[in-house]
Amino acid sequence: MARADGLLTDQIDPSEKAQDECGVFGVFAPGEEVAKLVYFGLYALQHRGQESAGIAASNGSQILVYRDMGLVSQVFSESDLETLPGHLAVGHTRYSTTGSSTWANAQPTLGPTPFGTVALAHNGNLTNFAELEALADDRRHMHQETVREATQKEKRTRQFRDSSNDTSLVTELLATTEGDNLTEAALELFPKLTGAFSLVFMEENRLYAARDPWGVRPLSLGRLEHGWVVASETAALDIVGASFVRDVEPGELIVIDEEGLRSHRFAEPTPARCVFEYVYLSRPDSVLEGKTVHAARTEMGRELAREYPVDADLVIATPESGTPAAVGYAEESGIPYGQGLMKNAYVGRTFIQPTQTIRQLGIRLKLNPLRENIEGKRLVVVDDSIVRGNTQRALVRMLREAGAREIHIRISAPPVKWPCFYGIDFASRAELIANGLNTDEICQSLGADSLGYISLDGMIKATQQNPAELCTACFSGTYPIPLPDNT
Repeated sequence: MARADGLLTDQIDPSEKAQDECGVFGVFAPGEEVAKLVYFGLYALQHRGQESAGIAASNGSQILVYRDMGLVSQVFSESDLETLPGHLAVGHTRYSTTGSSTWANAQPTLGPTPFGTVALAHNGNLTNFAELEALADDRRHMHQETVREATQKEKRTRQFRDSSNDTSLVTELLATTEGDNLTEAALELFPKLTGAFSLVFMEENRLYAARDPWGVRPLSLGRLEHGWVVASETAALDIVGASFVRDVEPGELIVIDEEGLRSHRFAEPTPARCVFEYVYLSRPDSVLEGKTVHAARTEMGRELAREYPVDADLVIATPESGTPAAVGYAEESGIPYGQGLMKNAYVGRTFIQPTQTIRQLGIRLKLNPLRENIEGKRLVVVDDSIVRGNTQRALVRMLREAGAREIHIRISAPPVKWPCFYGIDFASRAELIANGLNTDEICQSLGADSLGYISLDGMIKATQQNPAELCTACFSGTYPIPLPDNT
């Protein structure tokens, strides 16, 4: 039930913001319209990926998958969802970090196992892909003669490799790992996976959720009146009316079926949660480790005001991601907070490629200044991060054209100097502006009057988390999960 009737294009260079690769959602709820629950769950997770979306649902005897390129609202109609009946389902919305942006790499993946069919959705990025690919190759070679004898089995096995991402590889390995059932196969395979993975997958009558031992990407468990939900963020639980139970623990596999919920441990937890979830990736209304993201970002703004005060007339945000920190900066500094930029909420994916004339307008497709609020003012402009600097450079130019007297940029994250191998699509290190320039040089490059980044310690303090249990690799260059030698 998949279709591939058109690729979507970006109006604006997406590399100017960090991109997380996906959101995952799963539900086990007999008697409920599970496909619609997943649809609304994915809608709440749309910020985590805008390239493709998919839902797999099971009626107990077969699993059907519907997936396509585009936003959740573009991929699914109500009639599409009605073709996905059942009592359990998993869904995915994707931004690619491993594998190209093509229909073949859309998720959930689907494939046969000795125990039935598995549909799998993945948030994260595996760092030992080459090692796992070699393992899969060995297993293919071992079973080559058997596969040749069974034409249908050969055809079904090949479908795993029609895609180029680590999710399809995990799906294939689950199918070839020894065990009497899918639970045993998962417990055998998952210790072999290195990197970030929050997985939601299913067979005909069971829902599964698993999180890597480092807990890099979030994954939460929720309760419905007659079922269970797992989701990348707690905000998605709220949308479908599920009550938050707890986070899926690092190194934990959860199995849900008609007999209830069971927990298995496949690795000891060594937490290294991504601090960038607090800075930008997660929704402000989500809760991470007991701390609301909005509260953490507001505190980052307060800390930023303490570290980099300035005389100014107005604090404005780069909407929407910079808004909580801008409010915090204003509260701590005593400088009034106001709206200086209007955001077009509908800019993002489109089937219509902008003309060269429109493309040259650049940032104005997203933001437009409120001249009456900023003309003649000394502005503090708060944003969450700087990647290449192109957006901030254009923003400074636009604000000056609108009459701003001074522009002081404040960033609620430290300089991004290192690439991420755990599921955030940062530019290569050579393309990161903070890798080659110091703060004064970046300020000059942007055309601002001053520039201040929050300190690493200040950012971590704002999250109220144990520094030893956070991954700060993109800021510090210290990678908590082993990387291949050739990375």
